[in-house]
Amino acid sequence: MSSRTRPVSAPETAAPADSLSGGFPAIRMRRNRKSPWSRRLVAEHRLSPSDLIWPMFVVDGEAQRVPVASMPGVERLSVDLIVEAAKDAERLGIPAVALFPFTDPKKRSEDAKEAFNADNLVCRATRAIKAAKLDVGVILDVALDPYTSHGHDGLIIGGEIANDETTAALVKQSLVQAEAGADILAPSDMMDGRIGIIRTALEAAAFKNVQIMAYAAKYASAFYGPFRDAVGSTGLLKDDKRTYQMDPANTDEALREVALDLDEGADMVMVKPGMPYLDIVQRVSSEFGVPTFAYQVSGEYAMLAGAFERGWLDADKTMVESLLAFKRAGASGVLTYFAPKVAKLLAE
Repeated sequence: MSSRTRPVSAPETAAPADSLSGGFPAIRMRRNRKSPWSRRLVAEHRLSPSDLIWPMFVVDGEAQRVPVASMPGVERLSVDLIVEAAKDAERLGIPAVALFPFTDPKKRSEDAKEAFNADNLVCRATRAIKAAKLDVGVILDVALDPYTSHGHDGLIIGGEIANDETTAALVKQSLVQAEAGADILAPSDMMDGRIGIIRTALEAAAFKNVQIMAYAAKYASAFYGPFRDAVGSTGLLKDDKRTYQMDPANTDEALREVALDLDEGADMVMVKPGMPYLDIVQRVSSEFGVPTFAYQVSGEYAMLAGAFERGWLDADKTMVESLLAFKRAGASGVLTYFAPKVAKLLAE
C-alpha cells in the first residue's frame, strides 16, 4: 500500500491531562458553531422587526409613487399610500415610521412658513395614519430644511444660521406636529438649546406625553446626498452645514451633546449617520444607558442597494448583517430604508 492510500491512524497515545487545561483541544471554539440550533442558542445579539424604524417620504397627490433616483427601491408616496405602508409596518411588526416631506418648491421660503402649516404633508399623513387606528408610532422630523428655499435647517439672518430665532421657529413646528398626532418629535436641526425649549412648550400646551428623540450627535456628513434628493433639497443648499452639525473628527463632543439633550428633556437620542459612526453609538449607549438609536442614512442605503443591483453583494445576508452591527454596538433600534424587506426576511 502506498503512502498516499494508507489510512491515517489515530495518535498512539492521548494527550497528557495537563495539556488539556486552558487550551486546545479541551477548548474548541467551533463546538458552539457546529449547527444552526447551537448558533442560535449562543447568539449574543438578536435582530427583530421591533428593532426597526421605517423612514418614508411623503409627496402630494393621490395614488402617487415617485421613485427616488439615487435610492433604488425607495419611493415617495402620497398620503393614501403612506397609510397603506403604515399598515404594512404594523403587519410586519415594525413599531414606528418616520415621515419626511417632499415639499413643492413653490411652498419653500426663506422663513420656512410651510413648516408651521397645520395642513402640510407630514401633518396630513400623520392624521391619516392615526385615523386608521394602527398600532404604529409616528415620528416627525423637527427641522426647517425641507421647507427653506436655501436648504438649511435654520433661519439665515445676517448671512449666518441664527440659533435662537431658529429654535423659536422649531417650537412652532413642534406644536403643529404634536397637534396633528405625532407620537415622537425628532429634532434634527442641531441648534443649541432646542430640546429644552421644545419640551417646555410641549408641557405648556398639554402635550406632556409626546416623546422627544433628539438627533443628539448628528454629523456634517457626506452620506446625506440621496436624502436631499428625496426631499427635494438637492441644488438648493448654500454653503454647508458645518457651523451647526458635528465635525466627523470628534467623539468626546458627541457625549457632551447627548448629555445636554438628556438634561433638557430628551427621552431618547440618536446618532447619525450609522455604520461609519458605530464607535459613537457604542460610546453613547455605554456611557448613558438610555434608548440610543442610529440612522442608516440614505448614502449608506444607496451604496448597498447599488451593489445589490449589480450582484456584487448578497442582498438578504448583507442587509441583516449591517443591521446586526448596530445592535452589537448597543443601538436600541435603527432607522433604515431596508426595514420592510428585513422584517419580511426575519419573519421567514
